[in-house]
Amino acid sequence: MSKKQNPSNEQIHPAFQQYYLEALLRLPQVLALVPVSRSTWWSGVKSGRFPQPVKLGPRTTAWRYRDVKPLCDSGLSQDEGVNHE
Repeated sequence: MSKKQNPSNEQIHPAFQQYYLEALLRLPQVLALVPVSRSTWWSGVKSGRFPQPVKLGPRTTAWRYRDVKPLCDSGLSQDEGVNHE
C-alpha cells in the first residue's frame, strides 16, 4: 500500500504544470497550506493582503492555487496575521 504524497512536495511533470497551477482550492484546502485561522484569512482577503477568491456560485468560493502558492513559499507564520497591541 503506497502513502498518498503531499502535492506541494511532488515534482510536477512540465506538461501538467500549467494545469496544476490553475487548480482551484476551497477554503479548508487553503487553510491547510497557509497556517492562519479562518477569520484571519477572510480579514486578509478583505484588506488585500491575501488573494481575492473566485466565486463559483452564490455560496461557493475558491482560490487559484497559483495565487495561494506564493504564501506557502514565503513561510507565512500564524502570528503574521494577528495584531498584538
